[in-house]
Amino acid sequence: MAGTHLSLTFALCRSLIERLLREIRSSCIDKTCRESASRDARPLRVDAQQRDIVSVMTTEFSHFSWSTLAIRAGQQRTEEGEHSDPLFATSSFVFKSAASAAARFAEEEVGNVYSRFTNPTVRAFEQRLAALEGADYCVATASGMAAILTLSLALLKSGDHIIASAGLFGSTVSLFTKVLSPFGVEVTFVPLSDLDAWRNALKTSTRLLFLETPSNPLSEVADLEALAAITKNRDCLLVVDNCYCTPALQQPLALGADIVIHSATKYLDGQGRCIGGALITHDKTLYDKFFNVLRTAGPTMSPFNAWVFHKGMETLGLRMRAHSENAMKLAQWLQTHSAIQEVYYPGLDSSPGHLLARKQQTGFGAIVSFTVAGGRQSAWQVIDSTQLISITANLGDVKTTITHPASTTHSRITPEQRALAGIGENLLRVAVGLEDIDDIINDLGQGLDQLVVSERT
Repeated sequence: MAGTHLSLTFALCRSLIERLLREIRSSCIDKTCRESASRDARPLRVDAQQRDIVSVMTTEFSHFSWSTLAIRAGQQRTEEGEHSDPLFATSSFVFKSAASAAARFAEEEVGNVYSRFTNPTVRAFEQRLAALEGADYCVATASGMAAILTLSLALLKSGDHIIASAGLFGSTVSLFTKVLSPFGVEVTFVPLSDLDAWRNALKTSTRLLFLETPSNPLSEVADLEALAAITKNRDCLLVVDNCYCTPALQQPLALGADIVIHSATKYLDGQGRCIGGALITHDKTLYDKFFNVLRTAGPTMSPFNAWVFHKGMETLGLRMRAHSENAMKLAQWLQTHSAIQEVYYPGLDSSPGHLLARKQQTGFGAIVSFTVAGGRQSAWQVIDSTQLISITANLGDVKTTITHPASTTHSRITPEQRALAGIGENLLRVAVGLEDIDDIINDLGQGLDQLVVSERT
């Protein structure tokens, strides 16, 4: 009996001790979490002071090389000490008290509020992309088109005028002509490389010069320094869509652009997984305007997508060099094929924009477009003959893709607009991936060889 009583007493004591230890441990963890939250709450873009965080973080990494920035910029470890980047998959954030919540909403206290406009994972993406573009500020958006819409809502009003290059992504053309036009915004399209056309299109109401370089899908190249000079001393801004090159190959802000647009969906991701976009600038006033649209209208990038893009940028430089190398080999091979009428790739010596591309880019990118003998039927025959290459209108993937721009990416614009952009029914666009280049050539060659046989018979 004595032994049994002793065992019960010991068991009771052990249970009480374990319970006490749990309470102490819980109390310590709670205290640590509260102190950590108070100490490490990162300022987010809620008021003017907090919005400086992207610029501050960019400055902290400014002495490192570009390749190091692609891997390290924007990473802020939590108290858990994780080596990889954390994903904050949360819609909202908890406040320490009612007073703290009120202070956050009144913009009197820094810290996270709501993931529509303040999320640590999205902020990390913004900081890294800003660093790679050599910029001070970045606003992430739900898509590349959401970025252009945010730009338009922030900077344009009824009566304003846009000058845009004729060779734009079809949805961008539709946004300008079908969505903004009813609100009184006017747009004039001009040939990308014709500087006189840009000058002659200027009005007192012109607010934006908008372009892609290289262009989609013909890879024309714009003289960014010359276009920046046109906007100098005028109340208009130079906006450059840098989707094709990414900051790995071109940094438009350094060449005089005021704003850079990205579809992160493309090469920033690199594997065709997520949708996202971004606006990048040196100008804090512009940044504040973009952020105010984001906070109120909510064209917001999801934390998960931001995490994917953030990781994707770690290999951006390596991928873009490999893409460019494969694309050059494909372009050179296409030039030798008898079914090809013309090849559009700025890396070729024969390209009108070759010298300019060499001057303002460190590589020529992954997009190769070409025309074949015949019309739509011939172009579709080449597409349908592929076995390896993916038939999809997206680009920026490690997998090679092929599309017929006239019936896909630029199908919603008018025939006249397609003609102005140089997009015919016999044009094909290949976004060259990272497969073995011989496999890409052999796959594309099947359809092209069939065209040659058809012509002979």
